[in-house]
Amino acid sequence: MSKGYKQLISEAAEEVKTYSTADGIKRFGDDGVTFVDVRDTSESLEHGEIPGAVHAPRGMLEFHIDPESPYFISEFGDDSEFVFVCAIGSRSLLAAQRAKEMGLTRVANIEGGFNAWREAGGAIDGPRPTM
Repeated sequence: MSKGYKQLISEAAEEVKTYSTADGIKRFGDDGVTFVDVRDTSESLEHGEIPGAVHAPRGMLEFHIDPESPYFISEFGDDSEFVFVCAIGSRSLLAAQRAKEMGLTRVANIEGGFNAWREAGGAIDGPRPTM
């Protein structure tokens, strides 16, 4: 294997701004900041989500960002800073790197992800009951 996940994460960390959990919580609600949750739907249903975050699961991210895609999410057309979050901060770091490669210029990650956000008292909706 030419590159493992640790190397990919290390490379992404060099390219993407990472906010501490406390700084991420401070950015919440700021004008021009859009939070993007890349966790699977089952994770957000089970554990809750950041209110108002765009839900763009990691497996569909490229389709959600590309305006030519039938799965495009219009918020990605805004001139926002996109702050990516996953459970612990690794998938969201890779997602932010990919978003940057696709042309979103203002991207960031939250250190420790949603789990650290929740533990630090960040705003959460849910968890939702499963059906």
